[in-house]
Amino acid sequence: MLNAIYEQDFLGFSYGFRPGRGPHDALNALTVAIQTRKVSWVLDADIRSFFDTLQHDWLMKFIEHRVADRRIVRLVQKWLRAGVLEKGRRTRSEVGTVQGGSISPRLANIYLHYVFDLWIERWRKKQARAEVIVVRYADDFVVGFEHRHEAEQFLVELRQRFSRFGLELHPEKTRLIEFGRFAASNRKRRGQGKPETFDFLGFTHSCGKTRKTGSFVVLRRTRRKRMQAKLHEVKEELRRRRHTTVGEQAQYLKAVLQGHQRYYGVPRNFPAHKAFRWAIGRLWWKSLSRRSQRGRLPWRRMTRILRLAAC
Repeated sequence: MLNAIYEQDFLGFSYGFRPGRGPHDALNALTVAIQTRKVSWVLDADIRSFFDTLQHDWLMKFIEHRVADRRIVRLVQKWLRAGVLEKGRRTRSEVGTVQGGSISPRLANIYLHYVFDLWIERWRKKQARAEVIVVRYADDFVVGFEHRHEAEQFLVELRQRFSRFGLELHPEKTRLIEFGRFAASNRKRRGQGKPETFDFLGFTHSCGKTRKTGSFVVLRRTRRKRMQAKLHEVKEELRRRRHTTVGEQAQYLKAVLQGHQRYYGVPRNFPAHKAFRWAIGRLWWKSLSRRSQRGRLPWRRMTRILRLAAC
């Protein structure tokens, strides 16, 4: 019911946990906006512990402003007061909502719709004098600006806005960087290095050029920490499956690679995906070698196994 009520109110640049929208839609919207609009500066922002600091009082005011049915309002209040059950003990709090709970993403969207979305929509229409683009996925968002002074002004006002509603930007993870079609040439003229990169939804975004025409393009690569974390998870799983059959291990690894391809298989990310496949093959080779009584498995034989397993 909350989805049906608020879906008609949510703005177009909000993508998280909405029907018919996903992370790839947000990534594509951000890429197209940076490549086609006058974006020279990007605010890479991070809300510190958003799900733990969300204010119950403000959330209920937002819901009561839109929802007339008191039964729905009472159900949300009960959800917030229910707390968390950990190791047999219930923990209650006057702030925050359970991260991963079925209703938490919807409540987060409602909270940020009033605190951030409506505010920035009004800000870029009434205060901004140049291009401003924004893409938000749940509590992750990126804002692009044409001029640096407007980006700095926005950041100051955003901190004040968040402070009013109990939120805070992470001081170490929030950065204003020069990014866009003219970033590389401008930094080169000033004697600076390459434009900085920023992370969004598991991808590292950087400035690049196409090989044929040399036109500006946003490059998206699998975020290094995400890849390393997944490889560590696969390594531990192979250790648990060490004495299962090669066929069963192959099915598991094939599912891992297919899942990775479905999410990270975006244009111009082939080198990172190829590196991931190679790393998976090396991990499997080491795992099979450890269980062999004849010593290390020859790599020539391992390549045949990889081909047969289609990994």
